[in-house]
Amino acid sequence: MPLITYREAIRHALAEELHRDPNVVVMGEEVAQFNGAYKVTEGLLEKFGPQRIVDTPISEAGFIGMGIGASMLGIRPVMELMFWSFYSVAFDQILNNAANVRYMSGGLINCPIVIRGPANGGTNVGATHSHTPENICANHPGVKVVCPATAYDAKGLLKSAIRDNDPVFFFENTILYGDKGEVPTEEYLIPLGLADVKRTGTDLTIVAHGRAVINSLAAAELLQKEHDISVEVVDLRTIRPLDEETVLASVRKTHRVLLVDENKPFCGVGAQLSYLIQEKAFDDLDAPIKRVSALDAPAIYSPPLEAEQLPTPQRILKAAIELLR
Repeated sequence: MPLITYREAIRHALAEELHRDPNVVVMGEEVAQFNGAYKVTEGLLEKFGPQRIVDTPISEAGFIGMGIGASMLGIRPVMELMFWSFYSVAFDQILNNAANVRYMSGGLINCPIVIRGPANGGTNVGATHSHTPENICANHPGVKVVCPATAYDAKGLLKSAIRDNDPVFFFENTILYGDKGEVPTEEYLIPLGLADVKRTGTDLTIVAHGRAVINSLAAAELLQKEHDISVEVVDLRTIRPLDEETVLASVRKTHRVLLVDENKPFCGVGAQLSYLIQEKAFDDLDAPIKRVSALDAPAIYSPPLEAEQLPTPQRILKAAIELLR
């Protein structure tokens, strides 16, 4: 399989779905003439034209609302947010209207929209551009929340998201855009709601999503090399629907679990997982559940301090050793 970047994998998914289905359109700020703020949509305007690749005004409430309306009429819009931090400008459209329209219409109206873009800290863009709101979005029934960690997953999950009849919120990471991975040239789909065991182990389970998976894998390698500790790493891939069985099966196998994510700790994804594990696998635990998350403060602007605010392999390694004592 060829090695391509996370960015290219998303672009390939968009191009394949644009070619497959004439109802798929891509909309967002600078996605067309500028080739995308992160060059994810590079070349798509030239290939598919301005009716399929649409530049929008700098008004998330306006263009996300337009996309939701279009999706109710049979279009499959893929909307790019330059930063997921700006979802709050369109909170009513996304989490009041899109999330509820199928329910409110008695199942008569679908809303097959994908809203995608980066949601992460670690890039020195300040507190108002560094949110990770996957936990907030997942709190709303009616939506699906996806957080791919690899190029392979990003492509397969995005293609499934575009074909889904519900709103799918697709959380990417600017730090991952340049990461390379093996991606098949032939078509493939990854079902939403299916976790993936990225590394097998016997002593400890680490559950993570997004870039936290990459740092957890790095920590797992260090734990094996330096301490002879065998770590299993479970990549959630999808926050909602959540693959409970894969998480619980791993916990029952290793009897210890460390939850890692870039969310703030209060009401974060890890908090929900903690409740799930203690409710359904309490008797299988040989130690308390432990978490590594972002430090509970707005994103720090100073680059060296911000780097320490997010989960690092060293912080994960330290927490794992404490858990195994």
